[in-house]
Amino acid sequence: MKFFVPAAKDDIKAEQVYSAFARSVKAPITEKRIWKLQWRDREIDMECEVGKPLPPSYQTGKELVMAIFECENLYKICTLTRGGVKGEPILGWQKLCILSNIFFR
Repeated sequence: MKFFVPAAKDDIKAEQVYSAFARSVKAPITEKRIWKLQWRDREIDMECEVGKPLPPSYQTGKELVMAIFECENLYKICTLTRGGVKGEPILGWQKLCILSNIFFR
C-alpha cells in the first residue's frame, strides 16, 4: 500500500498533514510509516488501519484513523479528535499487547 493520509489531495498535502499530526502527539517522523496495526485488548484481538474507523469499543464513531506512529515504547493512533485537533491519541503499549504492524511501501 502506498503511503497516504485520508482526505489529503496529493503527496505534498499528505506529508504536511502527517507532520502536523506527529508534532501534535510528539511523535518522530520516520521513513517507515505504519499502515495497519493489530493488538490484543482485554483478550480481544483488535485491528486499525489508516483510512478506516477504529473498532467500536474505542467510541470514535466513523472517524477515520489518520496516522499511526511508532514511538519508544508505544504506538500512537490518531484520528481527528484523538491526537488531531484535540484530545490525546489512542495508545498501544508495544511489549504488552501489539501482535503485528504492517508498513506502507
